Amino acid sequence: MPYTAAAPMLDDRSRRLLKTLIERYIADGQPVGSRTLSRASGLDLSPATIRNVMSDLEELGLIASPHTSAGRVPTARGYRLFVDTMLTAQPGDLPASALAPEQPQKVIANAAQLLSNLSQFVGVVMAPRRTSVFRHIEFLRLSQRRLLLIIVAPDGDVQNRVLFTETDYTPAELIEASNYLNAHFSGLAIDQVRERLHQEVEHLRGEIAQLMQAAVQAGSEALSQAQDEVVISGERNLLSVSDFSGDLNHLRRAFELFAQKAQLIRLLDLSSRAEGVHIFIGGESQIVPVQELSVVSAPYEVDGQVVGTLGVIGPTRMPYERMIQIVDITSRLVSNALSQGKPSSA
Repeated sequence: MPYTAAAPMLDDRSRRLLKTLIERYIADGQPVGSRTLSRASGLDLSPATIRNVMSDLEELGLIASPHTSAGRVPTARGYRLFVDTMLTAQPGDLPASALAPEQPQKVIANAAQLLSNLSQFVGVVMAPRRTSVFRHIEFLRLSQRRLLLIIVAPDGDVQNRVLFTETDYTPAELIEASNYLNAHFSGLAIDQVRERLHQEVEHLRGEIAQLMQAAVQAGSEALSQAQDEVVISGERNLLSVSDFSGDLNHLRRAFELFAQKAQLIRLLDLSSRAEGVHIFIGGESQIVPVQELSVVSAPYEVDGQVVGTLGVIGPTRMPYERMIQIVDITSRLVSNALSQGKPSSA
């Protein structure tokens, strides 16, 4: 669950005015005054009554009054109450062909771009968590004592590593080593392969054993580096958001977050532990370190198992109902594409 402070108890009138204020601020980006609230809320209230309610909401920390305006703007706590209790987003629909089953890396890249295009903000996808299991290993001789190690994961993902060896292996020796690994260890985790190789090394010719041990070490590094990859699309969209274009410091902090992918991974990992769409609002805790940003995220699955997370990063003043629909739809599309595109175990 994202951080939430204890929700204040509001009467219906206060809730209606707060909801209207936040919706107007999201739409216009300008502090909302009592006259605008009176018209937009549809409540038959005097300006004095509305001002009193606004004062109460301000004391509760739900709205704030900028120095340069008589109007009010939502605070992080106000946004949190809004998204937790006042949104009525309904799942939408997109054509199933929006993300056709392809190689996992392409689905992930396409999903990040789709999120960005639909939201006009930043799309972010944490690639599926992989177990360090290989389906097939192959060696390709590049030059003397220089080999290309090709590792195919069970989901069809391919990782390559260049190996520098002390021995100049013949093509026949490379085929012998790859055949042995594929015949005896395909479908096992790299750690299991390493342990069994240690036990069987005396039964193998020394040069071939060294090659296979080098391959296992390089394969472990290749598969571990493929973990927790974050794909980001549409960072430049923030340049056209008035909340950022008017303040370069806000924009710089946002781009620093994108550069520090480890922090994004920790953030997205939080939402993978629970079902459905999560909303993280900048400024309400240290979860989102940039006060002007919000993150709408959801986990996605392969064959019913959560394997990653995706979302939209944009200004705190974003149309949350629309973002929830976009993220929810895209997570289902990615789940379908990856599950359909998963190779058979045969």
